[in-house]
Amino acid sequence: MQRRHATFGFIASGFAGLLAPWRARADAWPSKPVRVVVGFTAGGTTDLLARNVARRLDERFKQPFVIDNKPGAGGNLGTEIVVRAAADGYTLLVASVGPIAVNPTLYPKLAYNPQTDLAPIVLLADVPNVLVVHPSVPAHTLEEFVAHARANSGKLNYCSTGIGTSSHLSGFLLGKRAGYEATHVPYKGADALKDLLSGRIQFMFATIPSVKQHIAAGGLRALAVSSPKRSRSLPDVPPVAERGYPGFEAGSWFGFFAPKGTPPDVVNALNQAINETLAVPAIEQAMVGEGADPVGGTPQQFAQFVQRETDKWRAVVRESGAVAA
Repeated sequence: MQRRHATFGFIASGFAGLLAPWRARADAWPSKPVRVVVGFTAGGTTDLLARNVARRLDERFKQPFVIDNKPGAGGNLGTEIVVRAAADGYTLLVASVGPIAVNPTLYPKLAYNPQTDLAPIVLLADVPNVLVVHPSVPAHTLEEFVAHARANSGKLNYCSTGIGTSSHLSGFLLGKRAGYEATHVPYKGADALKDLLSGRIQFMFATIPSVKQHIAAGGLRALAVSSPKRSRSLPDVPPVAERGYPGFEAGSWFGFFAPKGTPPDVVNALNQAINETLAVPAIEQAMVGEGADPVGGTPQQFAQFVQRETDKWRAVVRESGAVAA
């Protein structure tokens, strides 16, 4: 799920001395560079999160954590590379909701199962989608937008970053819940934003980092976020769930994974290092400022989260009828 303009300006200081007793337990690893596969092109949200955390891991473990962008098939190509890699701690994956929780249903012939072929390490960040409209749309609240969409059912267009992305499925869900029809126009990644800003497309569910600067500049109007609670990045924008659609939750998230069978000591060392990184106030503030809510937690919590997300998106994908080649 690629996004432009997501400039996570993490601060590179403040990590000396955060190496703790767990470091002694991981002395044998890493003894050489670690490959971090990202299944999307450079410059998007997934890539930027991966690069900034990898720089911190460089400092922690005294070995390079090298980002390797392997875009293709909605993140499936990079994910499968990691699934097939040796489970020795020297190949990791940073992935998003798409290849982990959506694509197993969206792609009928997917060659891997994220829940059985990957070891969850840590949930990095939750990045809510935000419903944005072009200023030409006569709506300043979600209620006004729904009324306008119902009055013009079948006449409005909404864009997404591709079939089966959270951007697409968020738009589908709102139309289904609110009782209007709109035409879905899928794009390849961040190209969707160009036509939205020009007014050729009327609305979109986009990740907050990709549109935050356009909201601030008045190029887009934010009406609601897809998270169950208000986002720290857009505290004045209410959740869809607060405006008559309880239970509405359809955002993006990003996390670290390893091949199944990676030694638990390696998984735990990475988990603790990344959790401590996310807890550094300067990094937390920078992430929130750019639209990402840092999460963290244990590998077990992340595994349970992935299971819930997979179950949720399986139902939504099937209801939408979306199928990828």
